[in-house]
Amino acid sequence: MVEKDKEGLGQDVGVPIRHDSKSAVLTKDIHEIAMFFGRFILIVAGIVVTGFILKYIWAGLLPVILALLVATVMVPVAHFLRNKLRFPSALATLTTMVGFFAIIGGVIAAMVAVVSAQGEELVNQARQGFYELSKLTQNLPVEIPVERLDEAVTEITGMVKNQASNIAGGVMSGFSTVSSIVIGLIIMLFLSFYITKDGEKFLPWLRKYTGSPLGWHLTELGSRIWKTLSGFIQTQALVALVDAIFIGLGLWALQVPLALVIAVVTFFAGFIPLIGAIVAGLLAVSIALVSNGLTNALLALLLVILVQQFEGNVLQPLLQSKAMGLHAAIVLLSVTVGGGLAGIVGAFLAVPVAATIAVVLRYHGVTAALRAGEVDPEEVDIVTPGDQNEHGSVANKIRELYRELAKESYDPAHEVVATGNHAK
Repeated sequence: MVEKDKEGLGQDVGVPIRHDSKSAVLTKDIHEIAMFFGRFILIVAGIVVTGFILKYIWAGLLPVILALLVATVMVPVAHFLRNKLRFPSALATLTTMVGFFAIIGGVIAAMVAVVSAQGEELVNQARQGFYELSKLTQNLPVEIPVERLDEAVTEITGMVKNQASNIAGGVMSGFSTVSSIVIGLIIMLFLSFYITKDGEKFLPWLRKYTGSPLGWHLTELGSRIWKTLSGFIQTQALVALVDAIFIGLGLWALQVPLALVIAVVTFFAGFIPLIGAIVAGLLAVSIALVSNGLTNALLALLLVILVQQFEGNVLQPLLQSKAMGLHAAIVLLSVTVGGGLAGIVGAFLAVPVAATIAVVLRYHGVTAALRAGEVDPEEVDIVTPGDQNEHGSVANKIRELYRELAKESYDPAHEVVATGNHAK
């Protein structure tokens, strides 16, 4: 016997069987649950298949992604040379590329020279420091065998070597062989050149073959992704440059060896948000400890903390917060996942990829809000420049697209709503 429920659930309803719709309601619920889990399984399967495909095309895809990121830095300079100094398009692009890679090559050459000049001295200082440490342990109340200390030093040295090899392997994880590295670099150079020179022609070409309205959606979405990527790279470069200058000057004032090298490492590590700054700071403090002792290391640590506080509380709120629009937890998770999948290259690309996905989701949210009648199409921001083409203003065409979406507003009155035993 079933006990009566105080809400009346499960009791027999005094209506004819043909009017009892509870079975239909339960069937509909089961159907919707099955549809939800079916879509979820398809989405997961799609992600798995995409990852499987990316595994095999990664060596070819990586130069394309790197070329896009390099182009975000070079495009403003090339535009300045074309528009202000009246350089021909190809010459402006070539000049920008030569200057860009000359700066990077010069910095790397300077690093190699400094490391060659000071590296041996630093190693000798490290050995002397460990020797002094072994002498200090003899005066401690707890006896520490010198053999154990030597074993610990050996283990630490081996760990550092292993990490160095892992870092080197992570840098090259996007490529399989030396030949693929060379081919990838050549492809990246050519793609960077053409994206910088003819990038503005890509979207009109895309609209030509996709038609409207898809072409105009892709135009606005592509413009939003480009703005986000260029904003991320440029602001990250500015923040990393400020960090490198202040930390480099501070370490030079503290007479820490390899101050220039640490400054350069700090700059490049700055392109990996959160984690890069920590790694660069640990490197600076470690070298200061080995070379100049505990007091100097503490001063170096204080310097790194002050610079990082200035970056986190002043520079990032002013420059970076609007560039990506990602929560710090998402940034950290992206860097962790990207680093685990593809080493340093993955950690570097993780945030731009996450920002791109966020842009796509936000744009879908905008179009969904337009179709739902939640926003006025005249109030939606348009990122695509309002240049003229053969059909009029590009921005006006996108605004017209938004107006058409708003006309298709979803009307809930057209839905069938079950109320009690009746359908309206």
